[in-house]
Amino acid sequence: MDKFVIRGGNPLLGTIKVSGAKNSALPCMAAAILTEDEIILENIPQVRDIETERKLLESMGANVELGYGRAQHRTSIQCANLSDPVAKYEIVKTMRASSLVLGPLIARTGMARVAMPGGCAIGGRPIDLHLAALEKMGATITYDHGYIEARTQRLKGAHIVFDKITVTGTEDILMAAVMAEGETLLENCAREPEVTDLAALLTAMGAQIEGAGSSTIKVKGVDKLHGARHRINPDRIEAGTFLIAGAITGGDLNVDSCNPEHLGAVIGKLESAGARIDVGRESVRVRSEGHLKPVDISTEEYPGFPTDMQAQYMALATQCDGTSIVTENIFENRFMHVQELNRMGANIRTEGRVATIVGKTPLQAAAVMCSDLRASASLVLAALVADGETILDRVYHMDRGYERIEEKLRGVGAQIRRMGDVFGKR
Repeated sequence: MDKFVIRGGNPLLGTIKVSGAKNSALPCMAAAILTEDEIILENIPQVRDIETERKLLESMGANVELGYGRAQHRTSIQCANLSDPVAKYEIVKTMRASSLVLGPLIARTGMARVAMPGGCAIGGRPIDLHLAALEKMGATITYDHGYIEARTQRLKGAHIVFDKITVTGTEDILMAAVMAEGETLLENCAREPEVTDLAALLTAMGAQIEGAGSSTIKVKGVDKLHGARHRINPDRIEAGTFLIAGAITGGDLNVDSCNPEHLGAVIGKLESAGARIDVGRESVRVRSEGHLKPVDISTEEYPGFPTDMQAQYMALATQCDGTSIVTENIFENRFMHVQELNRMGANIRTEGRVATIVGKTPLQAAAVMCSDLRASASLVLAALVADGETILDRVYHMDRGYERIEEKLRGVGAQIRRMGDVFGKR
């Protein structure tokens, strides 16, 4: 298993480029199931979850080409023949987004068999909201040996109110509704940019959608969708991670190829903490002298402070002069990075969904373990300011959602190296 070795102490200086959003790319790849024609997606990040999704689509009979050379961030997908509409456990066990094929599969083939999803161990992401909506649209749902099976002649439009806001639920049912008979009204929808991105692709494919990006989405079903070309949104979580990296190291970092409109909550907190922020059209510059003030955060659905930035912000809070309170409202098990940060010298106490961080504490290098994708990012940030050489184990979590992060950070002055097993195989 690969590890990162990071020597802290260098301010990050220069320009760092943001990749396409994994959380947009995955539902857009799943949307290709809805048509026999070719779907071309650009700005696809080269991360492990994309490779998993490629294997998943190919196992169902799709033809998926991931570009190389100058076209390395482009993929073309053609689902002319879906010979095996099953999301197999051995493929999807590492990825939460596997449930996103449920809606498009049943809409296109009338049948879907999907293994219960896996992914990060950060708490329950109940799929029952997806299933209740599909049942309302006329699907019959059964459970069989760890698989969900859904069947129907053709889905019918319905009025669906999500009990709680769910990003994957909104995306999944949106894909099911575009080919359902009649109109579907979705209420209490997720408003994330990733939902809007998916809706833009579906519209380019011939779907009739109104209200994406708001809490109410109206869909008029069509009989057939066609091929399309679509460019994936920049990754707002990767961009936010780099902004915090610039601030925590006392650097001067230009985060390029991002969409500043998607970063409002993160930018607001960094400014309150004392970082200087300059917003461009497709870039955000962050400057910090290293003197940061404590600021409380509370994670919320978009446009609130993202749960996917909570761990990274906590690393920053260890370097703020005073006490910060972090409240996690989305996932119940998302403080797994706290123990590792404390091992590096942080002073963090947790009680239920609330963490209290007392700063500023000098961080020291240690051997630490990555437990999930965003926890990994927080440990990288902490290591960038720690005294000595930190070794991060299990960085495959990082590779699920960050494209070649060690190369990008090295390009702006970080001392970071990837290495395999230190002693090699016996």
